[in-house]
Amino acid sequence: MIELKNVSKVVRSGTEDLTILDAVSMTIPDGEFVAVTGASGSGKSTLLGLIAGLDAPTSGEIFIDNDSVTAMNEDDLAQLRSEKIGFIFQSFHLIPSLTAFENVLIPMEILGLKNAKERAAQLLIDVDLTNRGHHYPTELSGGEQQRVAIARAFANQPKILLADEPTGNLDSRNGSHIFDLMTDLHSKNNVTLILVTHDNFLAEKAQRQIILKDGRVLSDDKR
Repeated sequence: MIELKNVSKVVRSGTEDLTILDAVSMTIPDGEFVAVTGASGSGKSTLLGLIAGLDAPTSGEIFIDNDSVTAMNEDDLAQLRSEKIGFIFQSFHLIPSLTAFENVLIPMEILGLKNAKERAAQLLIDVDLTNRGHHYPTELSGGEQQRVAIARAFANQPKILLADEPTGNLDSRNGSHIFDLMTDLHSKNNVTLILVTHDNFLAEKAQRQIILKDGRVLSDDKR
């Protein structure tokens, strides 16, 4: 379970303080598929970064499985991410010097997981890249790179998948395919999926939609 209690994020902009998130509170149960929407600058990506421990709130507390993320040091945060969290970025963030297979394999080797090579191969099959594992990112299309990123995000068997505009750089056909792959892997693995998107069509397929406006929760609707 993910819980945010009065979480705010304030940054300095010139001579003024800029509030990105303003006293946000929410609880997301295990296995739920949540879409977070809102205009640019509403705090969506910041929210994901805070949940993942990639950034720290100015005030408030964040808990994952009753453990305080905000109280963790860098080593604890790294362990949390490696054990429980998968992150999919809009810009893929693949390692260019590694093949698709190696990009998926690396997180598992770092964790020392058994049968890492077999699992990496299966994940590439799951995202329809059976014959592309030996290719480098520059040899793959945008849609293929994002599929590698999804496979990598599931490599550590995360309980939580955070996806920040994962279809934003793709055409509609590839975007729809990526969304279907992500939700299929989510349902098969019973992970908590939090999707940041500008696409209302995709957001409406979620079990719950949270709309942010000016750093606050404007609405929170379950379906």
